[in-house]
Amino acid sequence: MTVDRKSLLFDNESGSAGEPETANLGKQEGIPSRVQGSRIASAVLSPAVQLWLRSQVQQVDELKVKIEGSDRQILSGTIPKVTAAARGAVYKGLHLTEISIEGCGIRINLGQVIKGQPLRLLESFPIFGVLRLSQADLNASLKAPLLADALSEFLSPLEPIADREQPLKLQNSQIAIDAGLLTLSAVIFRADGTQIPFVLRTGLRMASSHELMFENPEIEVSKQLDRNVFNGLKLDFGPEVEIDELILHPGEIVCRGGIRVLP
Repeated sequence: MTVDRKSLLFDNESGSAGEPETANLGKQEGIPSRVQGSRIASAVLSPAVQLWLRSQVQQVDELKVKIEGSDRQILSGTIPKVTAAARGAVYKGLHLTEISIEGCGIRINLGQVIKGQPLRLLESFPIFGVLRLSQADLNASLKAPLLADALSEFLSPLEPIADREQPLKLQNSQIAIDAGLLTLSAVIFRADGTQIPFVLRTGLRMASSHELMFENPEIEVSKQLDRNVFNGLKLDFGPEVEIDELILHPGEIVCRGGIRVLP
């Protein structure tokens, strides 16, 4: 299970011919038997990494981890390489359909792990991989405060339509994903109880390695079109994020890139 940053997904070494290319997830969790002879990786780190990853998410349907490196490298407190793949993970209310990642040069508190204490990261490190997000999981994620608050802030240009004195309140938010196009529909609630339905249609393109820009956006409010509200609007994910590619397929989003993991 290796990452090719030029490909969309991890190599599926054990996949059957004719099956779609997805992250290689086995039925059983754990480390494959060929872990370059490292007994520490299989006996100590595998359970510790599995437990740590599970502690970072609310739930996960399938999880597979592979640790590579010799005992000598791992005894120095550094994991040379970790690859992980998961399906059905929920992180802070965000539903991640499928994710495959790879990290290298990870420093951990190995001495404490051997004594039975929880795994802890000692330094930040970059990870690279692929995230696939289905339309159903994206809409389930809209209920999470993390995404709901971000969506309200993102739609702040609409505040004059709502109420300048009140934060934007949305209800019944839904996103449809088509080839190269996102369509967001919702209802704006005003302080006086008035409900204003609106629809936003837009493409997305990369403005930089950590910014996405709306492409030909148009918004429909009370059946009136406006193509100027979101022109030039950028979504900034911060310097810790590196987006290599974002593709909108019918019914799903595929994102390839990386992020720096902080201790």
